[in-house]
Amino acid sequence: MNVAIYARYSSDNQREESITAQIRAMEIFSQDNGYNIIATYTDEARSATTDNRPGFLRMVKDSAKGHFQAVLVHKLDRFSRDRYDSAYYKRELRKNGVVLISVLERLDDSPESIILEGLLEAMAEYYSRNLAREVMKGMTETALQGKHVGGTPPLGYDVDEDKRYIINEAEADAVRLIFNMYASGRGYSPIIDELNRRGYKTKTGRSYGKNSLHDILCNEKYIGNFVFNRSASKDINNRRNSHTFKDEKDIIRLEGKLPAIIERPLWERVRAKMENNKHARGANKAKTVYILSGHIFCGKCGGAMVGKTMTGGRNKARYSYYECARRKQTRDCDKKPINKDKIEQYVIGYLYDRMFSPDSRVRLVEQISQLSSENRQRIPADLKQYRKQLSEVEVEIKNIVDAIAAGMFHESMKDRMTDLEAQKATLSIRIKEGERQKEIAAIPQKNIEAYLKQWEDIKTAPPEKQKEAVSLFIDKVTIFDDHIDVDLGDANAQSFEISL
Repeated sequence: MNVAIYARYSSDNQREESITAQIRAMEIFSQDNGYNIIATYTDEARSATTDNRPGFLRMVKDSAKGHFQAVLVHKLDRFSRDRYDSAYYKRELRKNGVVLISVLERLDDSPESIILEGLLEAMAEYYSRNLAREVMKGMTETALQGKHVGGTPPLGYDVDEDKRYIINEAEADAVRLIFNMYASGRGYSPIIDELNRRGYKTKTGRSYGKNSLHDILCNEKYIGNFVFNRSASKDINNRRNSHTFKDEKDIIRLEGKLPAIIERPLWERVRAKMENNKHARGANKAKTVYILSGHIFCGKCGGAMVGKTMTGGRNKARYSYYECARRKQTRDCDKKPINKDKIEQYVIGYLYDRMFSPDSRVRLVEQISQLSSENRQRIPADLKQYRKQLSEVEVEIKNIVDAIAAGMFHESMKDRMTDLEAQKATLSIRIKEGERQKEIAAIPQKNIEAYLKQWEDIKTAPPEKQKEAVSLFIDKVTIFDDHIDVDLGDANAQSFEISL
């Protein structure tokens, strides 16, 4: 089987050598299992809590070319520490006929393995969030001193050697121009035209856009206030809306800590004008959540089904449904649309009965616990083999060192020593990761029960939570005229009749 390997290290106590060691471990694993490595993808100093990783995204894109049938990672958390991203991209790989294989976590496609994998990913996500919390503590202490906490300072400011803000007068002129023009009633477009005419650029040397003007006009630093921890946390898709803010009690706001560029009266006039320009948001603009989006397919043509909403009738009621995309795009499919609420209720009900009902939880807890125990029993044998290999490598290194000390140097010894040192680094990492994996693999039954129990309200949960469950546990839903197939990613896809 042809495989691609993916390796990543972040900045948390890891070095570039970590990638080399990961790759070597995957090469050994491939040799032992008869895999043929045809591509290698890496990301250096990139966090797995985000999908902003060039090598990772290139690997996912290349999976559609059919050159490899599996992606090999050293550990699941090298692939992703975000459960939603992990589920999404594993599904993208499966759509292209590619499976994900971990060297240290031996899992199959059974429902029990899927849940065990979810537990492992949840633990990795906890580690990442805990690390972020510790980092935030340090940044908060810096912020309380009114010092720069990282990133690019806003337009109009520079940072001195003591991390304190100082005014950049050339840029500050552009800031004052923006505030004065907006307060006088000018819109974003005329302001941008004037900035371009005068040759002003953003902090990164680009031309201004409407979003950059909005951010400038909302930045309290320009009246001397140091504001930190204001933006809301990332959503389930690991994206952050910079226009959504946390509660005031969570925001650090220190007045008069910075040199002001804008006078308070001008700031107040701008704020009042921005409030008056806000568009009313009616209830009819609420976004409909299609929880099966990306997972629902037409049984007639195999094409994706997409969510649609229409308004009709005397009361202008809104109707939501799923429709085969090819029905409208190419008109080569006559599959009728299916009611959104009805099919979603069927699927969520099936998911509850199969995995999250009290009886199902009891069965799955026992099966997952057994699988976890089997994995844990395998690890000591692997560790014993790794330590034996490491001992042999260290003996050979010592023999070469002794030979050189005795004056028996040969040019071939240099290449052999380099190879041995690489093997030693790889084995050391495999031992360290194996020991950590041994601790993680020992998952108490109460933890498994708690993980499953969080979904027991799935039938009445908000659409966002239902969508998350579908993304994590359902691979594909196929709609036929008289029945649907629900595939959980294992070999036992279930089919049941429906009345449409």
